[in-house]
Amino acid sequence: MIDDENAGTPEEETPAEAQDEASEAPVAAAADDDAAPPAEAAPQPGAAGEPEAAPAPETAPAPAAAGEPVPVPAPTPEDDDEDTPVAPREKPAIPGADLEVDIVAEGADPLAGPTDEELEAEAEAAEQDRAEEMPVAAMIDLAAGARYRATGKRKTAVARVILRPGTGAYSINGKTLDTYFPRPALGRNIRQPLEAVGYDERMDVVARMHGGGVSAQAGALRHGISRALLEADPNLRGELKRRGFLTRDSRAKERKKAGLKKARKRPQFSKR
Repeated sequence: MIDDENAGTPEEETPAEAQDEASEAPVAAAADDDAAPPAEAAPQPGAAGEPEAAPAPETAPAPAAAGEPVPVPAPTPEDDDEDTPVAPREKPAIPGADLEVDIVAEGADPLAGPTDEELEAEAEAAEQDRAEEMPVAAMIDLAAGARYRATGKRKTAVARVILRPGTGAYSINGKTLDTYFPRPALGRNIRQPLEAVGYDERMDVVARMHGGGVSAQAGALRHGISRALLEADPNLRGELKRRGFLTRDSRAKERKKAGLKKARKRPQFSKR
């Protein structure tokens, strides 16, 4: 209700056109989603005794109600790469062509160890590798009366070795090297220390041996020759030790225990 005093002033009256636009704005916004929201009507000062209308707040996107679908952002190029289907794996023309051949000859034991021929081939390959290495520079006195003595051991075998200037001959219990050790692998192991220092053709070896078997005596002889070279030139210790010639192999057969058939083997269990 407007007072009579303010009825004559046109500024305080609300125009009819502004009221029509305010009533048509919500209808137009609901009809067309792409249309821009209508401009807000300028607030008019109310008549005396009526409060002024508060400015309409800015419209904010309302949160999605329960049950309504949530808008999904547009996929990026990276997502497109991940969704690209992977090409199926092609089978090889020959199945198993990429596998290593592991064939066991007919009648052969697949669990058997290497044969003597294979061991000799491996030993020859190792010998060639050692031959390519440069010999150690040794300073050994090769006077006519020079003698270098040492003792080597392996298992229960003992070798008393004497090194003296000569032509590279071996005398083991009065026999030559090839006669006493007919296996080529053992002969190569015995010659390793002198070949490593380059004196394999300039010194003779005289040895007295006892105890142990053929393999144990060969290891004891190599150990004794290495220790005798150390007596001749202490500077060879580093190189001989690096090659393992000065290491006393302490491996031995384990003793039998009471109540067992061997060191570890037990008799078959019988419940009754």
